[in-house]
Amino acid sequence: MTKPLLHFSHANSYPAGTYRQLFDALDGQFDVRAFDMHGHDPQYPVDDGWRALTAELVAQLEQHGRPAILVGHSLGGILSLLAAAQRPDLARCVVMLDSPVVAGWRAVLWRLAKLRGWANKLSPARFSERRRTVWPDAAAAYQHFASKQVFAAWAPGVLADYLDNGLVPHPEGVQLRFSREVETDIYNTLPHDMGALLKKPFPVPVGFIGGTRSEEMRQAGLGSTRRLVGANIAMIEGGHLYPMESPLVAARETERMVARLLGRS
Repeated sequence: MTKPLLHFSHANSYPAGTYRQLFDALDGQFDVRAFDMHGHDPQYPVDDGWRALTAELVAQLEQHGRPAILVGHSLGGILSLLAAAQRPDLARCVVMLDSPVVAGWRAVLWRLAKLRGWANKLSPARFSERRRTVWPDAAAAYQHFASKQVFAAWAPGVLADYLDNGLVPHPEGVQLRFSREVETDIYNTLPHDMGALLKKPFPVPVGFIGGTRSEEMRQAGLGSTRRLVGANIAMIEGGHLYPMESPLVAARETERMVARLLGRS
């Protein structure tokens, strides 16, 4: 029997291979596909509102030949939502992993911040634009990340997966493969017009799974997201990066949400 197709889209700065444990846990139920790294194809540059990135995802979905269950983390969840809004024929449902919808007065303030050039002061770009990207070797890179609280909370092996997929050779050792400039541009161009998606019924079922300690969710609020997903909302203990902290728990909750959205027991 053919397994349901699930297309996963990653969070900003984390290549798809970072989620290996999540994918392995989902593989029993789904045919899991994932695009390696958004934002690095000159054909689909980062632009305001992530229109080109959405087009990039739509182009990938078209290649599958059948509609997919769209699951995305953070950036990936919003891209999945935007792609499904444009091309509902390519999506069976959307599951957003800690990808809160920014709408209402928050979106108005965000649009103003972008117009005034303040975006990098109000988003994670204030950290990414200064991020260290080069180390003498992979071991030094591992120690650098392992010493930080956010990465220390990850499940055993996930940091190794991130660096295995996220480092490339550099004349001085190794460097991050995901461009610091692309990461910063993605943060600074978060869509400010998602409120339009709330004005009419969404064309496919949508669910949201948040982290109980997610700072991103606290900043965005949950009001707009609840308007979009209704009762299809669940929470997992952890922060914004809970798919890395608890990949097995995230996989099981994703399976439950997909079953709920598609009307299966």
